[in-house]
Amino acid sequence: MTWLDLKAAPYLLVSPYYLLFLVFGLFPLGFTLYYSFFDYDLTGTVEWTGLGNYTAMLGDAAFWKAVVNTLAMFVIATVPQMLLALLLANALNKRMKAQLFVRLGVLLPLVTSVVAVAVVFTQLYGRDWGVVNWVLGWFGADPIDWKAERLPSWLAIATMIDWRWTGYNAIIFLAGMQTIPKDLYEAASIDGASRRRQFWQITIPMLRPTMIFVVLNSTIGGLTLFSEPTTFYNGNVHGGTNSQFQTVSMFIFEQGFREFDYGYASAAAWLLFLLILIGSAINFLLIRRIGGNK
Repeated sequence: MTWLDLKAAPYLLVSPYYLLFLVFGLFPLGFTLYYSFFDYDLTGTVEWTGLGNYTAMLGDAAFWKAVVNTLAMFVIATVPQMLLALLLANALNKRMKAQLFVRLGVLLPLVTSVVAVAVVFTQLYGRDWGVVNWVLGWFGADPIDWKAERLPSWLAIATMIDWRWTGYNAIIFLAGMQTIPKDLYEAASIDGASRRRQFWQITIPMLRPTMIFVVLNSTIGGLTLFSEPTTFYNGNVHGGTNSQFQTVSMFIFEQGFREFDYGYASAAAWLLFLLILIGSAINFLLIRRIGGNK
């Protein structure tokens, strides 16, 4: 083999990714960081402010409200989603008729247009004629204005997220489960371990690397939530009449492309990046404890 095959070929093969990342990833990151130190109005004003945008944002009640909304919807949506995905993956891992068809079926919500999902869920959570209020009325509950109130709007958006992404995460968990050696389950069965005990003492610990990937991926997706709450309010990024379900991503969009304050939006984007790093680190440490590792 020539020197080119041994040394240069691997770099040539991976270079397209790094070139694309440089153009569409690293450059926008640097550009955004640079202008976060400016009072940069998209109409033409560019004035150095240093950390002015960051200090102003730390005292901005609207920004912190968006942070609370984002974290709350992330927790409400992600925790049930992970549990449901695990249980669904465990069920799909068993032998059944039309196995391939059933496994592909759980991915159907993912390929559904987010706009179509929003239209359906908006009707389900309608105040006057929504199916959810109709069902709650059977138990004597008063109609809920799901868009006008903070907690109900979080719950409604969380169900949209779970409906779309639970099947996707279940398939990833399923792929991880199928890499677990069958010998472990056979030995556990011989020792008298029940299926439930096998699930908690074999499947969950062995699935830890997959869980880390899914949780980190969900953390990034949950903290950058934009499409579902935006379409839930007919494409308005304000997040309701009182910003009751405006996320940080929506706040960034509003500041950059509604208020034309690109510098302020850039600072918000970097604070969101910091929030994602902190959230990912916390979740990573929590997942690593599964199976007894400290």
